[in-house]
Amino acid sequence: MSSTTSKPTAPTAAAAANNASIGDRVFLRGLEIECIIGFIDWERRIKQKVLIDLELPVDCRRAAASDAVEDTVDYKRVSKRLIAFVAGSEFKLVETLAHRAALLILQEFGLPWVRLSINKPGAIRGSRDVGVAVERTKADLDAA
Repeated sequence: MSSTTSKPTAPTAAAAANNASIGDRVFLRGLEIECIIGFIDWERRIKQKVLIDLELPVDCRRAAASDAVEDTVDYKRVSKRLIAFVAGSEFKLVETLAHRAALLILQEFGLPWVRLSINKPGAIRGSRDVGVAVERTKADLDAA
């Protein structure tokens, strides 16, 4: 891939996702990543744990027929990219992190949509966690 290419997509996986039936999804739950997140002074100095849930479209029929990772969304590649992005980020708002992470996944993996939620455990005293859930599509990517 050249350094000017911005979309390292797997055409087969993207095609499989674009043809996904309404019920076919790949998901990750509870992906734990540490990052700088928050707007309070102490939050800007230490990494905090966030938990990410992710849902992506896939046509499982194609992957089931071939039994080949090339015919599905490679969730290991997606999770590694998401970990690298989030761990290196320093956003003030969980909303910004969720939006940017969703757009990154759409752009780099050529998917038609993504659902992503980020929980920030312990952010509010007395609450197990708080977070943000976003849904983004190709149209959001085009508008960005």
